[in-house]
Amino acid sequence: MDGTLLNSIAAAERVWGRWAAKMGLDVEAFLPTMHGKRGIDTIRGLNLPGVDVVAEALEIERGEIEDVEGIVPIPGAIDFLNALPAERWAIVTSAPSALARARIAAAGLPQPLKIVTAEDVKIGKPDPAGYRLGAERLGVDPTHCLVFEDVMAGVLAGEGAGADVMVITATHTHPLETRHPSLHGYEGVTVDVDGEGLIRLRRR
Repeated sequence: MDGTLLNSIAAAERVWGRWAAKMGLDVEAFLPTMHGKRGIDTIRGLNLPGVDVVAEALEIERGEIEDVEGIVPIPGAIDFLNALPAERWAIVTSAPSALARARIAAAGLPQPLKIVTAEDVKIGKPDPAGYRLGAERLGVDPTHCLVFEDVMAGVLAGEGAGADVMVITATHTHPLETRHPSLHGYEGVTVDVDGEGLIRLRRR
């Protein structure tokens, strides 16, 4: 979702930046490390002494829900999602449910019929559990899915689930070293559904 269908970098980095400064972290060095993972996993991975990981994650979640200023769709994402059969796509995000819904609404994206959020898995990306669950909720095998991702944790999760992966580069400032094909955004991408229900994506 974040960096794949919508751009929430400014909002996320405002909230996480304030938190990192409060914790005495090097904010500039820390911010690139927190994208694409569950907040609780990011905080736990820092091994900060005396920190209540759950309480801090909830504080950050509240801050992010309140701050949706500047959240915008990735170019072409709204038309792309509206062109897909609604029952054939899902969002698998590291964000908690309330935050995911708030950001989707702020970006003007259609709300998905199926969604997997931080609360639905015990282990977040790069573990593939989220994408396996997303495929299950769509009623398909993960190997028949195409995952759109923008960070390595998500790419590894998609690979681990056995799905094909497309890298979205709209928010990248540095190339992501991966063997997978990439798109800058969704402008010029057309959706065709054949008589057997197979979805084909084409770039004009």
